[in-house]
Amino acid sequence: MSKRNLDKWYLLFHLSLQMVWCLDDNVLFLNPPAIPVSGYSLKVLYSCSKPAVVRVECLLSYDTGLTSRVFQRHWRCKPGLDRLRTLLMSLPDWLVYRPDWVFPDSQWVLSGMLRASVSKDGSEDSYRSAQATDVVIFHPTPPLSRPLKHHQLCPAWATQMLWLTDRTSVSQCPLEQETVCLLSSMYASTGENFGITKTITSFSSKVLEQLRQKSISFPWCTFSIWVFLNHHCQKDVCSIFHHIDSENNYATPTLFLTSSGQLHVQMHWESGMSSAFLSPFYVPLSRWCHINVELRGRTVDINMVCIYGQQRLFHTAKRMFSDSLYMDDTDGYFVIGGGQFTEGIEGYYGPLVYYRNRIPAVSPSEVIVPEHIRGLNLTGWLQSCQEFQLELQVKLNGYLQRAREKENCMVAYPGWTFKDLLVVTHQCMSWEAPAAHKRVYALRLAEILASKRVVCLNVYSDSRKVDLASVGRTLYSLSVRKMSGANSGSTGVVRRIMPHLLQAGCLGNNRALHLSSVLYSSGLGVERQPNKAWLMSLLSAQKDWRLALLRLGHLHWLGEHGFPPDIDLAYAYYSNIAKQTSVDRQRPSPQQKFVEHIYLNNEEVLRLQTNENHDIFHWLKLQARNGAADAEQAVARMLFWGQQGVSPDIQTAVRHYERGAVRLGDPVSMYDYAIVLMQGQGVKKDVPKAVSFLKKAVKQGFTPAINALAWYYEQFEKDYKQAVELWELADKQGSSDAAMNLGVMYSEGLYPGKAADKFTAYTYYLKSAQRGNVDGSIQLANMWTTGIPGQVSRRPADAVLWAKWAAEHNGHLGMVLRNALDSYFRGDSLMALLHFLMAAESGFAVAQFNVAYLCEQNPGGFLDAMFAARCMKRYYNLTVQTQEPDPYALIRMGDLLREGRESRRRDVAAAAEMYKQAALRDDPQGWYSLGVLVQEEQTLPLYVLSGLGLTQHYMADKTELAAALYRRCRDSNDTTDSYLPCSLAIFSAYLQSFQTDYGATIKVSGIVAVAVPPIVFIILSIIRSCGIMSFHH
Repeated sequence: MSKRNLDKWYLLFHLSLQMVWCLDDNVLFLNPPAIPVSGYSLKVLYSCSKPAVVRVECLLSYDTGLTSRVFQRHWRCKPGLDRLRTLLMSLPDWLVYRPDWVFPDSQWVLSGMLRASVSKDGSEDSYRSAQATDVVIFHPTPPLSRPLKHHQLCPAWATQMLWLTDRTSVSQCPLEQETVCLLSSMYASTGENFGITKTITSFSSKVLEQLRQKSISFPWCTFSIWVFLNHHCQKDVCSIFHHIDSENNYATPTLFLTSSGQLHVQMHWESGMSSAFLSPFYVPLSRWCHINVELRGRTVDINMVCIYGQQRLFHTAKRMFSDSLYMDDTDGYFVIGGGQFTEGIEGYYGPLVYYRNRIPAVSPSEVIVPEHIRGLNLTGWLQSCQEFQLELQVKLNGYLQRAREKENCMVAYPGWTFKDLLVVTHQCMSWEAPAAHKRVYALRLAEILASKRVVCLNVYSDSRKVDLASVGRTLYSLSVRKMSGANSGSTGVVRRIMPHLLQAGCLGNNRALHLSSVLYSSGLGVERQPNKAWLMSLLSAQKDWRLALLRLGHLHWLGEHGFPPDIDLAYAYYSNIAKQTSVDRQRPSPQQKFVEHIYLNNEEVLRLQTNENHDIFHWLKLQARNGAADAEQAVARMLFWGQQGVSPDIQTAVRHYERGAVRLGDPVSMYDYAIVLMQGQGVKKDVPKAVSFLKKAVKQGFTPAINALAWYYEQFEKDYKQAVELWELADKQGSSDAAMNLGVMYSEGLYPGKAADKFTAYTYYLKSAQRGNVDGSIQLANMWTTGIPGQVSRRPADAVLWAKWAAEHNGHLGMVLRNALDSYFRGDSLMALLHFLMAAESGFAVAQFNVAYLCEQNPGGFLDAMFAARCMKRYYNLTVQTQEPDPYALIRMGDLLREGRESRRRDVAAAAEMYKQAALRDDPQGWYSLGVLVQEEQTLPLYVLSGLGLTQHYMADKTELAAALYRRCRDSNDTTDSYLPCSLAIFSAYLQSFQTDYGATIKVSGIVAVAVPPIVFIILSIIRSCGIMSFHH
């Protein structure tokens, strides 16, 4: 039956009903549309018993709660039987069609409604008092799923092209942060004032932003947190996660952990008050727990699921407040772990997710352990360690008891080797059950330590007693000695000692954990396992080991090993070691050395390296005794900081400071001597004597002494006026310390006559950092992490760079670098590579270069060829990504890209970019390599030529371009080293062009003409093969 006949029969049926039942007032939609359609014929059946008005309208509702009317019609109704009226619905294009070049924005509509009414006056408000009504709900199609409209217009050509391009592209909704992953990987929290700072931005969608603003006073959201606790808080509370508003107050939500292990949950109300409650349950130790904090207007639900093997423990707590919660997630910042006002937990964090406008319904059995946590297997490592420690402790107690009975007081550790550990000279006791093969060395070592070091308790102090930590330290030392004594031609020793390193790490030795991490990361001698490397770094970083913190900061800054870059997470690690660097610099020790930037290809700098027995050092000491102030300063500096290969000797350094200050009256020596006197380093503390030397140095105009004297007035005399006057004077003379101290005075409100001023403090910190001050860079980074509301924007990327720069001044990093150089000078390539790797994996650019250089040179062939090639490429690649890459690394990386090694295709454009960067650093090799590319018939990209200022040669003859590049090579670097090879290259370029153009027509006669070209090419080939074209040593 046709639709027309169906409508006819429906109308007759309805009339018959009206006649039977006497239905007077009526209105009905016969064919309402399911979705909005333009030009739709809508049929309305209506009747009335008295004169009335029929009104039909289309209403739309949006996510914001607003409504709008997009269609309406009305007409008069005369009393009588039902009538049928057809309306042509004209709906707006933005409701029916996809966005295009005419209307670029289609609107998202939550729902639509068609309603009709029969009322006396037909006004807009007459619907509620109408005699008859009908309502139909429809759901509009999402904007990007609607059809395109065929416009009867002639757009401009450019508009038409853009439109056609858009039609072929895949349209996507704008990305909104409805689900915010505040932490996507894992974080090792040390229990200090360091954590991850995150800020959240407003929605770009007007609908979502309006909803967010409405929910500020009635939040409906969830925070999902994974934590692993090593210990409960040492203080009353420590932070798991908290929110700081723009006025530096705690905001909603704040989640603390108490010393007993309960959760302290604090919320901020709409009225301005705050309230808190304790969870009835406790967070267990040594297992992963998933904590959900759900905010439901006035109610807070806390759900915790803790997982241990196959077991799942579920706890819940609920609190309803008398007032609505208040949470503006774009105000201030969130902190994971410790922050400016609270210390963090001791343990680890897994992923942390914030659902901004919903509460996921997840039952305890449905909680899925994140992939990072499962892949890392932290609990498996800790369980194995616990078993090993228990076994070793039981046996160690037995060894100690037997040693006390024998009373043997020998100390023989310096001569031990791994072979000695296999010798067994006694019968097994009941507690000496056979151990696993890989644990034999550790158990035998514990026995030797117990029998030969701590038997006579009346001889050795408690610090010499044997415990698990001392076994771990000795096991690590023996492992390193084993590698150092290995033949230089093999890395197989690494694989053999790896179990011992892991055991030492299990016993709490952070050096062993860090070295294991480096080996697993680089694949030197062992299978490359990034997850194990990450685990080792997390374990040692959680114990505050400096190089592990530096490594994890580098890992998350660059996003290596498959991790996405996370600059806020990187800053959490960098800020920790940066702060330790500031403290370490005030406490020099034999375990620290000055961080020196020494490249292995720089023969001139390498020749200046010395030691206490070297001729250079003895010559400097002789010059110092003869009254040379510069020599006195140099000797003292080498001894105090351990520079240029000299071992630290603070007491001897102080004597040189004193001699320069007293005998020579040198202001530099007087300043240095005053500082050690004031701090009691290597000499008895004597503040008055220090002040007298400072004043003498100030009279000679020595700027650092002005700053130090001001510090004395501020610290000892509390004379802030005199202090700031001296600091202002020193600041005008360019002192970085003075700018730093003035920043502190403004920040803490100690500047006489002035209130605290964070912004002025910021300007001084910026000035101090730019002058090269470590403390100033730390303070600047802290301010850029959170920003100053209304004055300084948050700049996390810049904060990371400054914190990284400060962290790389740490003396423990300097010690690793010095050990690497000492091994290199001894010819121990394996140990040199290992130490450089420890610094390289921590992101130190010089060490990355040196690792690549060692792998490239491969002295004695001690590395496998395949590993050496991968190592060279990886670490040169890391080097060129630094802020100031070494030109040699750029050249070598360009060569690797040009050659396309290891089944990789040649990438001439990328190689040209590397050469360009080297050339812009005034390196002649960069210009030369670009010329070689041109002569190889390779086309240089336009952006490369533009960067070199040679755009005019883009379409020019290849010979002219090559000659222009070689001329730049010849004239660069202000040295004569490049003049001859680059001049010959110019001649070769023209000669090659000449032979190409005229070689077939010119007959050469005469012995000289025949001989000259081959000679030139022979010279060039010799130069290239001998490395003369490489202007680096």
